[in-house]
Amino acid sequence: MTATAITPARTASARHLAGTPALVRLALRRDRVLIPVWVVALVGTLFSTERSLEKLYDTAAERADVAHDMNANGSFRALYGAVYADSYGALTVWRVGATVALLAGLMSLLVVIRHTRDEEETGRQEALSAAMVGRRAPLTAALVGAALANLALLLMCTAVLRGAGQSTAGSLAFGTAVALTGMVFAGIAAVSAQLTENTRLARGIAVAVLGVAFVLRAAGDAARPAADGGSHPLVWVTPLGWAENVRPFAGDRWWALLPSAALATGCAVLAYALAGRRDIGAGFIRPRPGPAHAPASLAGAYGLAWRLQRGTVAAWAIGLAFGGAVFGGIADGAKDIVGDNDGTRDLVRRMGGHVDLTDAFLSTLIGLLGLICVVFAAGAILRLRDEETAARAEPLLANAVGRLRWAGGHLVVAYLGTAAVLAAGGLAMGLSYGITVGDVSGQLPRVLLATLAQTPAVWVMTGLAVLIVGALPRLTPAVWGLVGLVIALGWLGPALKLPQSLLDVSPFAHLPKLPGADVTATPYAYLLTLAAILPIAGLTALRHRDLG
Repeated sequence: MTATAITPARTASARHLAGTPALVRLALRRDRVLIPVWVVALVGTLFSTERSLEKLYDTAAERADVAHDMNANGSFRALYGAVYADSYGALTVWRVGATVALLAGLMSLLVVIRHTRDEEETGRQEALSAAMVGRRAPLTAALVGAALANLALLLMCTAVLRGAGQSTAGSLAFGTAVALTGMVFAGIAAVSAQLTENTRLARGIAVAVLGVAFVLRAAGDAARPAADGGSHPLVWVTPLGWAENVRPFAGDRWWALLPSAALATGCAVLAYALAGRRDIGAGFIRPRPGPAHAPASLAGAYGLAWRLQRGTVAAWAIGLAFGGAVFGGIADGAKDIVGDNDGTRDLVRRMGGHVDLTDAFLSTLIGLLGLICVVFAAGAILRLRDEETAARAEPLLANAVGRLRWAGGHLVVAYLGTAAVLAAGGLAMGLSYGITVGDVSGQLPRVLLATLAQTPAVWVMTGLAVLIVGALPRLTPAVWGLVGLVIALGWLGPALKLPQSLLDVSPFAHLPKLPGADVTATPYAYLLTLAAILPIAGLTALRHRDLG
């Protein structure tokens, strides 16, 4: 009786997972460039940081000083987390641990969304499901692909730290914390892929959760130093905070890995349950039926593009406003940093470009807003490719709408939306910082203009995305690789003392460090010219190539 009862269950389980090995191989083949680039970039960042810290702080006294300085300053704790020990390993984890964990989460959610919701929205999954492919096989393949990427990250991070002479336990603890953080956001992306019927919305939900996790971790670390041995409650409600509290090379608290493992498992189980209760292409958050009569704004391509992307613009504006308000409130703490350590001063000046620590910190945060906005701009342009591959563009272009008008609507949203999103972040940061220092009228316009000054650099990346979509549509996923490269160069490059020739690859490297730096028209003229040439070339290519 027992065997009779178990056999059908096993048969059903096998039926739901049929075709998984083939889909895993397909996913790995499609990601044969994307995943290695992500992993190598993150591991390279870890390696470079460890080496640079050995050169920067070559005595125990200097390491103790920098650990004390960073823990005494809420602004730097917000950016990088708390310092729990002054060994090279602990300082390396402090400097890039939060960033590597954040980017591991971003890599994982992009991989999962790409092989689940994106496949369904484009109709490819329906074609595959007509063969011997089980209902849960695509989700399994996506999670396996993310797991393999994070396993590679775990092994390489451990090997790099161990090769640098750090302890095996601490190296393995760090690698495991990063990998589990990646799997947490892979699970969150798997759930969001089941909830929605739209790739962009699914990706947006997962990225929003990642952003909130970063902000909560930053706010918690800013509110409480590590000197008291504990962490703020806000740190304990975010997966990024759990990774930090593993404390590699400072006690190696393995039990702090349990929340990440539990959440990753729970999200995967929930995603599997949801996947078995919906049709292919459907989601649990169903789009509302539209009105019986379309508004006049939908009569043109520009109105349609705005209708399709207005929710994304609003979400990004709210997100950057929230982040700007948090960071503006803690920016004044940079003045309190102990200034006796030359290495620390040098680090701050390379990041912000100023002698004044507060201006340097503000400049760093404003630069971070600009880098984050690149993600929004790239996504807005890639909506063109989504509309094309989903065959929604063809009915439009079969009528009186030309390709340039159709593409131009999305370009207007991307370019003007960039300015609007940056303005929201700058307004919130300027207002928050002005209230903190008691000078709203003076600081608000200063910070707002400095934030808007990031716009030309974001527009260059926007134009590059247009060029790839228009001329090299098969390489569209490479846009995210370029976005990751620019973020890595802008956020970690100065601290790692990378060659200026490499930093100059990023358009952000050519902007003056505002507020506080001298402003000339030359860099803006070059960037704006490039931001105009790239989309023109992309639109020209789009006009002359086949769709699909």
